[in-house]
Amino acid sequence: MDFNMKKLASDAGVFFSRAVQFTEEKLGQAEKTELDAHFENLLAKADCTKNWTEKILHQTEVLLQPNPSVRVEEFLYEKLDRKVPSRVTNGELLAQYMVEAANDFGPGTPYGKTLLKVGETQKRLGGAERDFMHSASINFLNPLRNFLEGDWRTISKERRILENRRLDLDACKARLKKAKAAEAKASAVPDFQETRPRNYILSASASALWSDEVEKAEHELRVAQTDFDRQAEVTRLLLEGISSTHVNHLRCLHEFVESQTTYYAQGYQYMLDLQKQLGRFPGTFVGNTESTSPPPATTSPPTVAATIPVVPTVGRAPNPATAVEGALNLNDVKPPASGTRKARVLYDYEAADSSELALLADEMITVYSLPGMDPDWLIGERGNQKGKVPVTYLELLS
Repeated sequence: MDFNMKKLASDAGVFFSRAVQFTEEKLGQAEKTELDAHFENLLAKADCTKNWTEKILHQTEVLLQPNPSVRVEEFLYEKLDRKVPSRVTNGELLAQYMVEAANDFGPGTPYGKTLLKVGETQKRLGGAERDFMHSASINFLNPLRNFLEGDWRTISKERRILENRRLDLDACKARLKKAKAAEAKASAVPDFQETRPRNYILSASASALWSDEVEKAEHELRVAQTDFDRQAEVTRLLLEGISSTHVNHLRCLHEFVESQTTYYAQGYQYMLDLQKQLGRFPGTFVGNTESTSPPPATTSPPTVAATIPVVPTVGRAPNPATAVEGALNLNDVKPPASGTRKARVLYDYEAADSSELALLADEMITVYSLPGMDPDWLIGERGNQKGKVPVTYLELLS
């Protein structure tokens, strides 16, 4: 018990000494030991790394999981060391709703068939998103968290110890300075011509006491300097390891970009496949099938964006435009004297029959319209090849 009380009193004395030194430094009444420029640069680099790692980590979490309540829940599961429950992605949930709607509307109807196809694609997109989130969490988020919760905590702890060692060192310097000043003052007081011996004896005793105090302060300063130098070296080695942390985070960043590239490439391919599939479904629920003539040749139509192509409905009463188009013999079709245009192909297109022209993305063809044609289609020519092409696969050029 006595030992614990002595240790408690000693710790309280050290804490009070540091507090006094820190306060006097803030007030400009005490000197402060400055670290060398290289050490200060290492500290600045470490702080910068920590701050930006926190921001990048947080924003990546927002990117992967925009729902803040779900992020908090996952954080609590991790802190409690429990398995995070599996959740469906937004794409998978949308796919589920579309499939259920298709079953209610009738999977044999045009709308039901389309819902099933779109739902299947949304499910594949949801699966790709799940794989991307899993890969990004393991290869990118976890290393950033490990740095903040591991290496950075160690660095912060050693920096706090170094700051305490510095305060102890400066407090020892201040005590030694005061002891030397008091010793010099006591040494100057005795007068050998003093007629009162008692005063001379007291002055000499005080000088001896201050001399002992100076020796004690010098010893404490040497110990404090040794502790400070040792702690500064430990902290310096940890701070120099920040460069290795950057190398590791760079590798993780490359892996994050790779997984994100794969995710978006899969999504792009899935949507292209879906668009090609939907281009062969009946279009009874969209489009204006009453239009029987194209816009005047003198009018420059706007560039057509990439949308789902619509083809004439099968099984209905024949549309006049469709009937006229079916009666055309492509071998006898001649381009009009005016009204032909150049067009750039946006996507690959596979011809459904001999009346259509297969297309390759980014190629240039000549297109024109004939009276009575469906406005969603044009006649395309590539050299000696000729056939119908969907407008939505083209970018019309002036």
